[in-house]
Amino acid sequence: MGKIKVAIAGIGNCASSLIQGVEYYKDVAADDALVPGLMHNVFGGYKVSDIDFVAAFDVDKRKVGKALNQAILEKPNNTKIFQNVTKWKDVIVQKGPVLDGIAEHMAEYPEDESFRADENQKPVDVATALKDSGAEILMNYMPVGSQKATEYYAEAALDAGCAFLNCMPVFIVSEPSWEKKFIEKGLPCAGDDIKAQIGATIMHRTLARLFADRGVKITGTYQLNVGGNTDFLNMARHHRLKTKKISKTEAVQSNLPAPLPADKIHIGPSDYIPWIKDQKICFCRIEGEKFGNIPTNIEVRLSVEDSPNSAGCTIDGIRALKIALDRGVSGALTSISAWTMKHPKQQFSDPVAREMVEEYIKGKRER
Repeated sequence: MGKIKVAIAGIGNCASSLIQGVEYYKDVAADDALVPGLMHNVFGGYKVSDIDFVAAFDVDKRKVGKALNQAILEKPNNTKIFQNVTKWKDVIVQKGPVLDGIAEHMAEYPEDESFRADENQKPVDVATALKDSGAEILMNYMPVGSQKATEYYAEAALDAGCAFLNCMPVFIVSEPSWEKKFIEKGLPCAGDDIKAQIGATIMHRTLARLFADRGVKITGTYQLNVGGNTDFLNMARHHRLKTKKISKTEAVQSNLPAPLPADKIHIGPSDYIPWIKDQKICFCRIEGEKFGNIPTNIEVRLSVEDSPNSAGCTIDGIRALKIALDRGVSGALTSISAWTMKHPKQQFSDPVAREMVEEYIKGKRER
């Protein structure tokens, strides 16, 4: 089937887990055997080992200029290392523009915990670098709240003729004016805001749907998340959280027969705890009324390593975009976005979205 040439903007924990995973699963057979950790061993004919990273961009002085397999180990990354990466020594991390990619309050925290840019390092022209690398797909892993930086990388993808995988909660793929740009360029895109493979959003959606399917009226719900990675540190300022809260809330609301009033649902990060590193802990409560309007509630505590959760979904998103490129499909990919993203262009229940993906792989639906 050939290689899938991928560029990554933002070499943080999520990128680290993805890159480790591509090497970890390199010897997986080219069949449909069940492989622990993968939703699809082979996706439309493409194996995990067909993914090849050809360009990388970051702003942190500890990563810029380093080989990609080394940069993923640099601070402030703190996710678990489960695979020694020996490939991509020739892919050197280039500096992208900072714009709003580093929150002002990062300077208040120790260097090991936060981003540090070198003002003397000149940023490259990302569109030109993408063309030079031969990249087919650009993944966006900018920090939460990086509106300008995400828009810059989306424009760079358009200029370079790359498909765009938007893993962050800046609304590009789900925004009609942006999707139109990708259609005009004949390019596919998928997004926005990656779901975890097994995370707070997918768990909350599933439980909320269970209540609704079993005739229980939900009267209130909350989801509180704490973590110790730079994503949680970045979200310590609420003004950077606006689109993240919208994305996570809509992901749950869309799974209900009728949306809850705004004062009956609360979803969002609550605190940064540095010593738990890339672990994310979710506290979820759903209250409802069952037969005879008798109250019932459920409380769940979920603990996950955050970044491998992201990689479990992006590894399919990459291959879905490659299939779209092969087929000449442009614009937002409905199926993979609904299945793997919190804020797709169109929301579907998870069982329906999963079936849509299977139909897309088989060529029974265009997108």
